[in-house]
Amino acid sequence: MTNIPVLSDTQIALFEGNEVRKTFHNNEWWFVVEDVVLALINSNDAKQYVKRMKLRDEELSKGWVQIVHTLPIETPGGKQKLNCANTEGILRIIQSIPSPKAEPFKKWLAKVGYERVKEIADPELASQRTRELYKAKGYSEAWIEKRMRGIAIREELTDEWKNRGAEQRDYQILTAEISKATFGMTPSQHKKHKGLQRENLRDHMNDLELIFNMLGEKATTEIHQNENSKGLAKLKSDAKAGGEIAGGAREQLERKLGRSIITHGNYLKHPEREVRKLPD
Repeated sequence: MTNIPVLSDTQIALFEGNEVRKTFHNNEWWFVVEDVVLALINSNDAKQYVKRMKLRDEELSKGWVQIVHTLPIETPGGKQKLNCANTEGILRIIQSIPSPKAEPFKKWLAKVGYERVKEIADPELASQRTRELYKAKGYSEAWIEKRMRGIAIREELTDEWKNRGAEQRDYQILTAEISKATFGMTPSQHKKHKGLQRENLRDHMNDLELIFNMLGEKATTEIHQNENSKGLAKLKSDAKAGGEIAGGAREQLERKLGRSIITHGNYLKHPEREVRKLPD
């Protein structure tokens, strides 16, 4: 089992090669129900399976609203409210799924919860495990260092937003402002540019894209702190200003290089180490 960090409340865990989205809510993991169902059955239509499952299990159907809550989850089209359940709820749902994968999945759930407990006690474990995962996926040490630094800078920025009056739903708006000013495109446009769908954009940025992304977010944090900014309107203005600082530096470098640093490149087919060795 591996956990893939993303820069949002949503994370992705892998169970036997199947992606299961999860979010930390009320001090525990909540898992996307449809992802769990797809990981256990031989079907691509989780919604229909859930409907049939509720019809044949009346007790589950009666208690569904207590077991399942809708929570904001990152999707290719932005955050959407999806049906999620905590570990206890998922275990109840699994009871109604006749699958040989049910028992291995229960053990996997227990491991996910245990790892979270250890990480709360020692946050360095989460960082170490993240580094090991990126290394196993073929990323270079230099790229990993930038990615980890970017995660820290992003967390610092979102803490500022929270403390200065922004709601969770505002983060996407503010991030888009930084990205537009830094790269001339929103994160969703940047993902499309790279041919990505559900994948995490920053996991497919090259060195320079990561660096300028960090510069835009760090500059925004510094502006917030320097001007003691409050409220969405001011935070949005700061985000644009921080992104423009990074965007100006990017444009200056591009003029010197005679090319754009924003590439179509991604690591879907080749790990980052291999892409570095491929001819232009």
